[in-house]
Amino acid sequence: MATSKKGKMLFESGQTFSDFAVMEDSGDHKVFTLTGATVFSGRSGYEVQVRPNGIVTGRNILAPHADDDKLTVSAFSAFSKGVLREVAATTITVTRPATAVAKINSITMDDSGAIVEVEGTDSSTSAFSEERGEAGGPPEIPADSVEIGQVRFASNTSAPIQNTEIFQVVGTHAERFDHPTWKTKNLGSGDSADSSAEKNAHVVFDDVIGSPIHTGGTYKRIYLAYYSPIFAEISKAFDFVPAENSHSLSSTQYYNGTVGSVSSSLGQAGVTVLMNDNITDTLVGLKDEILTFKFYPDRNKAPYILTQGIMGMSRTFPVDSQNQATLTISAEDPSADFAS
Repeated sequence: MATSKKGKMLFESGQTFSDFAVMEDSGDHKVFTLTGATVFSGRSGYEVQVRPNGIVTGRNILAPHADDDKLTVSAFSAFSKGVLREVAATTITVTRPATAVAKINSITMDDSGAIVEVEGTDSSTSAFSEERGEAGGPPEIPADSVEIGQVRFASNTSAPIQNTEIFQVVGTHAERFDHPTWKTKNLGSGDSADSSAEKNAHVVFDDVIGSPIHTGGTYKRIYLAYYSPIFAEISKAFDFVPAENSHSLSSTQYYNGTVGSVSSSLGQAGVTVLMNDNITDTLVGLKDEILTFKFYPDRNKAPYILTQGIMGMSRTFPVDSQNQATLTISAEDPSADFAS
């Protein structure tokens, strides 16, 4: 008979910090992972920080200037390499083509927070191209630079830059850090993941992260800092229940038939623990915190279950047996199973 007599229950007793590092694109430009980062802590004060390169504050940052070939750059802030750069208002001179042909220049913030013009290649005609790196098209920009807009010239004659020559549509000519938005999956989906990148902790964006506008035809970089849980064993735990979906069926009757519909709800995880005085125990001091729990059905084998959620507690102080606490774990996502 299979039992969990040799089971082992662990809880998040501490955290280890890992500073900002560039995440790895799984290949679909939506799911991003970090080598060695298998679990993200969700405890208050130790949450994951996701910082895609891009503008944070400020829109339509570029504007015409009274002087020939100059732009006014409004103050703004942007992330690069996980660092928030506060950029003061300034002006920049934009380079025209050598002859009366099409030229697109990208106005960027580099990874130090400086405003830098990246020149495109002059076309042989007055026709613009939308292909990065092509003559008459916008240039590729350095990996950790942030594009804040483009200037498109078809004349080599110096003159004030016009509004019609400035392009700064988010997602096409300007990069924002929050376009598109994302979700953080602190545990991953375990063995039920749709792809290997989604098995462990990862970040998934709601859409493809822009276009390959950076050097070498690459996408903008995503930086992440996180805390990983430090686990300690709960020495006297029993009757663990993972957080799992339950399904209920309802039906609507119509003339000569019935149609059914299914709804799902996520149940609480829980475990019972024998305590000491039920007051000074470590777990008591962590109640109402978001914690990660790791359960091994057999402490001598590889399979385990991860659960993360708010730990509630119901304590009992019996007269003739050991003090105990029933822990509830209110999770946002179902517990994740791992064969190894």
